Amino acid sequence: MSISKLNAAIEACDYIKPKLKPESIIGVGTGSTVNFFIEELVKIQHLFKAAVSSSEASTALLKNHGIDVLELNDVNEVIVYVDGADEVDVNKNLIKGGGGAHTREKLIASAALEFLCIVDQSKMVNELGAFKLPVEVLVKARSFVARELVKLGGVPEFRQGFLTDQGNQILDVEGLSFANPKELEQRINLIPGVLDNGVFANCKPEKVIVGKD
Repeated sequence: MSISKLNAAIEACDYIKPKLKPESIIGVGTGSTVNFFIEELVKIQHLFKAAVSSSEASTALLKNHGIDVLELNDVNEVIVYVDGADEVDVNKNLIKGGGGAHTREKLIASAALEFLCIVDQSKMVNELGAFKLPVEVLVKARSFVARELVKLGGVPEFRQGFLTDQGNQILDVEGLSFANPKELEQRINLIPGVLDNGVFANCKPEKVIVGKD
């Protein structure tokens, strides 16, 4: 067990607990730290109505614990979205998508009133980019998008044998410059065939909780 991830999850539950009402909807992300958060969320599930989830894996885990999961289309308000990250810089910009769920993660984070990021200390960096940037692409556009990413200075690698929950593919890209994360996020998303990329700079968390051992 990662004590730091567990501590981040406990602190996140303590943080959101005063905000909850019987009609509240909580957004839940994806990944190992979020799995700890879900375990803690079970203890306070009587305080909120339901969750919306960023992946099929998290949806299954929530349902297994008796927490109702709704579609984002069916809710008017998500009070808070809680998710992890693969990297967090000093300005709270993120790289996400190691699990390939970043498109739905960014959607729910954007829809929520507040985005709360929970990580352990190993995810904190001065500048993004050591972790390869995941880019979700339409299957028929993969080669074209890869060539366009090379023009941006990137070295894309096809994530073999993996499909996203939307049925798309992932290119993991290294070598990009993250001097301006907002601009990079926008430039990549303008490439036809890209669903979304794992830079969270235009949609970054209001608060980051860093779990300690």
